[in-house]
Amino acid sequence: MRVAVISDIHGNLPALEAVLSDVSRERVDRIISCGDVASGPLPVETLQVLRGLADARFVRGNADRALVAGFDGSQMPRLKGPGFDWCSSQLTREDRDFLASFAETIAIDVDGLGRVLFCHGSPRSDEEIMTARTPEERLGEFLAGVDAAVVVCGHTHMPFDRKVGRVRVINPGSVGMPYGEPGAFWAVLGPEIEFRRTDYDRPAAADRIRKSAWLEANEFARENVLTVPTIEDAMAFLTKAGGP
Repeated sequence: MRVAVISDIHGNLPALEAVLSDVSRERVDRIISCGDVASGPLPVETLQVLRGLADARFVRGNADRALVAGFDGSQMPRLKGPGFDWCSSQLTREDRDFLASFAETIAIDVDGLGRVLFCHGSPRSDEEIMTARTPEERLGEFLAGVDAAVVVCGHTHMPFDRKVGRVRVINPGSVGMPYGEPGAFWAVLGPEIEFRRTDYDRPAAADRIRKSAWLEANEFARENVLTVPTIEDAMAFLTKAGGP
């Protein structure tokens, strides 16, 4: 089994399309998404593309869970706001049920790597924060009881590759909202771990995103497509959220 892993698309359909074009040239058996697929400028269009993928499996992110809650009439306090409410209001019942079908974690055997566990935040929570700077002791707590050689997470939008005891922990980075460097980030697993960055026509993508009715579309195009937050700004944000 050889796997392409993507994460944190956040409704950035142009970035997803560019990554999928690159993935199509790889000899992979499966695509696995580590969550947060639709909360962004083009939520419904992004979900339509993802539903059409053959041999794809999906881990639930905290934003995916919140979109389902919003559709159902409830809301997660940490993700409320008019921009998020708009995303959930765009969903069809089919979109909602697709998001609700996502797994909390996925475990499969990958060539050359052994058992690989895919999650969003950590194996035990879709909100816990794992980064390149998270203290090893804290990572050990997040990984306690994990029966896998490799753990792949998302949530923090920054690639990293660490070893904690016997477990290798990686984040492929974000397809749609990267920190540190523009582009779309993903990875190929099997038999090695290969980090990838896909560049795409970001000015054209920004123009496409600005046409969205999403209230935050202009800001997203400016600050997450044409430019991106620095690693230090991202780490400061994550620290306030309970990280790094």
